[in-house]
Amino acid sequence: MDDNRTPAATDLDEPMGDPREMLALLEAQQRRVADAQIAPVVWLYFIWGVAWFVGFLALWSGDEDGNPWFTIPAGVATPLFIVLLVISIVSSAVIGVRINRGVRGVSSFSGAVYGLSWSVCGAAFGLLGTALISHGLSTDLANLYFPSGFALMCGTIYLGGAALWRDTSQLILGLVMLIVGAAAPFAGSPGNDLVFALAGGGAFLVTAAVMAVRLGRNR
Repeated sequence: MDDNRTPAATDLDEPMGDPREMLALLEAQQRRVADAQIAPVVWLYFIWGVAWFVGFLALWSGDEDGNPWFTIPAGVATPLFIVLLVISIVSSAVIGVRINRGVRGVSSFSGAVYGLSWSVCGAAFGLLGTALISHGLSTDLANLYFPSGFALMCGTIYLGGAALWRDTSQLILGLVMLIVGAAAPFAGSPGNDLVFALAGGGAFLVTAAVMAVRLGRNR
């Protein structure tokens, strides 16, 4: 028996850890990293859910043909909706960039583009609507265009996010936003505002709640 083995040789002779335990450890670490990236998205969905639910209910209540129980002055409802929408767009841009902070390469670029797309696309849809109004778009049609335009924008961006990160929640939410955005105008104005508040805002809030519960179980 050779008692003159070097420490390196001794280390090589020691058995490796259980491959199943090592795989489980690796998977747990990957889940923690994924959960750390998903956690800000829960807040993102919550912010959008509150903005849609409160903002569109305010618009519906600000129209004399809307809420039958109480009304909100249009001078309050419209600015409130705009403020909530701006907060949501800015929050989306900030959170989208922060999710990939510290990540380099293609993933970092994808996250930055995804975050910026919210503010850029939001501004583009807003400018398009303003241009249509300047060329004679009626108030009634503008009330149909702007909510549906932003819903279609959200749905499209969420589908892009689902493709980038293989995120089922964004895929489902994106499809819901596209359906709501395309179908709501059939309810007319201000009925479309109620549709966006309940279906759109509700979809965001339900998604946020489901993701929060899932994250809680993984901890």
